[in-house]
Amino acid sequence: MKDTLPHIALRPPEQVMRLSRLGSSHQTRLSFMRILLRRLSADRWSFERQTFEIDDNGVGRAVYLAKGPERTYALVAFAHDLPDELRSDRVIAEAWDATFTLFDGIPTDTDLERLERNVPLQEAGRVSERELTLSRANRSARLWEHVVSSLANGNQPEKQVLEAVGYLMRTTAVYGSGKFGAADREVIAARAETRAPFQAEMLTVYLIRWFVRELVEHLAKARGGSNAVQLADDAAKALGIGNSTGLGMAPFLINHPVLFNNWIVAREEALRRVRSLETVEQEDFSLFRDRLERVGVLLQSWRSEHPLQQAKFAQLKDDYRAICVHLETFDFRQALSWNRLVQWSQQALSEEGQELLNALVLEPYGALVDDLSKSMSDDEAGARVLDGAMRVGEVLMLLESSFGWTSTLDWEQRPNCARAWYVSEEKLEPRLGERFEEPLAEFEQPLSPARDAAAAIEALKGWAVDTPVADFLLACPEHRQSVERAQLTRVAPYGEIRDNTIAADVMPIDMLRAKLSFFGATRFDPRSDRWVRITMFAGAPYPNALDDDFADDWVFPEHVA
Repeated sequence: MKDTLPHIALRPPEQVMRLSRLGSSHQTRLSFMRILLRRLSADRWSFERQTFEIDDNGVGRAVYLAKGPERTYALVAFAHDLPDELRSDRVIAEAWDATFTLFDGIPTDTDLERLERNVPLQEAGRVSERELTLSRANRSARLWEHVVSSLANGNQPEKQVLEAVGYLMRTTAVYGSGKFGAADREVIAARAETRAPFQAEMLTVYLIRWFVRELVEHLAKARGGSNAVQLADDAAKALGIGNSTGLGMAPFLINHPVLFNNWIVAREEALRRVRSLETVEQEDFSLFRDRLERVGVLLQSWRSEHPLQQAKFAQLKDDYRAICVHLETFDFRQALSWNRLVQWSQQALSEEGQELLNALVLEPYGALVDDLSKSMSDDEAGARVLDGAMRVGEVLMLLESSFGWTSTLDWEQRPNCARAWYVSEEKLEPRLGERFEEPLAEFEQPLSPARDAAAAIEALKGWAVDTPVADFLLACPEHRQSVERAQLTRVAPYGEIRDNTIAADVMPIDMLRAKLSFFGATRFDPRSDRWVRITMFAGAPYPNALDDDFADDWVFPEHVA
């Protein structure tokens, strides 16, 4: 592999940071699930089921240990007998089929007793700094009983039924970073295994998947006795953990511009490195073709009942066929062939197809791009200190660089400010309301950076360019957040979404998909423009299979025989 060439630039923020493109994102080598499993395999982590005290009704507790070179983490799981009428994906639910926490270390009996009193209550309980995450999950109403009854009768579940759902349980939340008393991010930020974003949360879900498999097999054994069989390895591997995610996740990207910037820059730098390769080896092109073919398998099983996603599926399938046709005559031996392929996609494909192709060209080049995962956390605490000495002219320049596009918007027009973000009093979760239909003004959250930046730009234009911005803020403190965000763009040029987040036609689902793609989610299934179901770790090896032969291609379905 030759060194990368410097003349291929990163795609500019004004292209990358549009909501429609962010909402067309796909998982990549730099997705957090894949980062986690690469580390678990490379560092030879070992895994142990320490406790499994579950009765024949599926009630009890279990403890699973993940042992690394320096530390051990424990998933503490509580299984419950939940009546069907209480099972809900909504965040306002108060009971679940299973609840979990990731414990920092090996819990004692005293720890387990404390956790048993609190973890099943979720928000109504409290956890300590020894807990890194808090989570809950519900059984799939469509699949759980089918799998239990099939295994109990000595049969494997039907393949088409498994494929139609893709998971036995789905989480409705995986909380971390200090929520409800759990450990703050700073506690684990410097650890090698949790330095990359969301690694504790991803480890939680990975261990939940192991527990769910053992729970369903346990219940089948309890029902069928000696007739019962275990779930076949290939069927178990194909199943992931589902997740239902709503508006609570959307504001994250707005509230963490430096972190989001670092995710985007890592991905864009990976793409730049690959596009800059002067030559492509035969084996690398063959691996790319293999992943492309396997994506075709995924597209056949990826379904949604929502018109929004159906339209995107149709376009993506057209794009997929166009890629395959183009490759029939594409000469990968020409100079800068990856760059040529990406440039072709920008003219020939929709954003969905472009972003799929951009993800796939990274696949052969782990040695070239995987190190970028080290730069994806947020270590720029100093950047958040407002620089009051900065001159008004420089602040204006920074604001116009990220928000100059707002000059074409009339904020007095209702379609441009039709929505308002607020926090639900009941569950303290973000919500999106209709500004002119509900009394939301006094509850509105600062989640409209474009409108606020436009107001700040107009206010700043009335000040001398060499005035310290501290003087401006002393007179106009309502613009402090816009000034802070403008200054952050010096270290986070990709931190701002280049669209209006309170417009009548805003699609919050685009923000959800952008974040979830970095998690590594697949099978996006929007149920509205505000919440989505996904699958996590589908195809991944279970802990006992994370060996020397681990291949970082598990996210792609196997070829159809």
